[in-house]
Amino acid sequence: MRALWYTRTGPAAEVLCLGEQPDPVAAPGQVLVRLHASGVNPADCNRRSGRGYTMEAPLVIPHSDGAGVVEAVGEGVDRTWTGRRVWLYNGQRGRPLGTGAELIALDVGLVTALPDEVSFAEGACLGIPGLTAWCALLGDGDIRGQRVLVTGGAGAVGHYAVQMAAWAGAQVFATASPGVKTEQCLAGGARQVFDRADPDCAERILEATGGQGIDRIVEVDFGGNLATSAKVLAVNGAISSYASRGKERPELPYSELARKCARMQAFYLPSLPLALRQRAQAGMAEWLSGGPRMHRVVGPYPLDQAVAAHQAVERGGKLGTVVVVPLQ
Repeated sequence: MRALWYTRTGPAAEVLCLGEQPDPVAAPGQVLVRLHASGVNPADCNRRSGRGYTMEAPLVIPHSDGAGVVEAVGEGVDRTWTGRRVWLYNGQRGRPLGTGAELIALDVGLVTALPDEVSFAEGACLGIPGLTAWCALLGDGDIRGQRVLVTGGAGAVGHYAVQMAAWAGAQVFATASPGVKTEQCLAGGARQVFDRADPDCAERILEATGGQGIDRIVEVDFGGNLATSAKVLAVNGAISSYASRGKERPELPYSELARKCARMQAFYLPSLPLALRQRAQAGMAEWLSGGPRMHRVVGPYPLDQAVAAHQAVERGGKLGTVVVVPLQ
């Protein structure tokens, strides 16, 4: 099979290789998926560059997310999976061979049926971004009627979180840059969008909620937004954070948060309990079946332009998920 790989960490242009690798075989409990699209997430680039990670194996095929068609099944797997369109996640988490290739063999529990109306490129956006959004919003239960703030509401995770929160019956607010990103949040179901660079951002959020504050914050930058979050969080509110880009080691305003009985969770999708991840997969399937959804695909890039795809992720400012196409 054609595949992308690296044998040492470093800049994409220096370490990514493209060529032939042995075809994988579905082991017991696994499916073999012919990939039509592979999602490139910031964590994939961090692993390839060595930012916070070491080499996990002598040779790594990158990327966790993808979408394609099940070509074969291993022992113990229902044969009705064969021929089904699927999206998948955790392709390269705890294992070296990810979705940056024409084929992948992985546990059947990591694949979910992909509706016919969702393209493979769109399906490759669902894994880390979609499941992270679902868990941050609904991992603790029903959010109907809650006031939810999605920071970075036009980001890969954020734009799914805005849509899912609106679908789940929450009052949705978001932060985003003015212009197209704000427009995307509004189109996804946000009632009001705030510019986090506005020095009066916290006051505007409180005003929009009638002074009641936010019940749940889906947070893209825990450290960078902490001062604002502490001000706008309602009593018994929750901050569910999946990244902290501004400050990796923030100082907590403990008394302010304690007086509000704030609940804070920092999480990393692959480390979440299996039962929660399975609930998220089922929840995503229900959400997708509920009508047309907004998906933002950047590219797609052919596999031989994977270096450019990685560089697009690392530059930032993109509107959606970068996707590469393994098939020629």
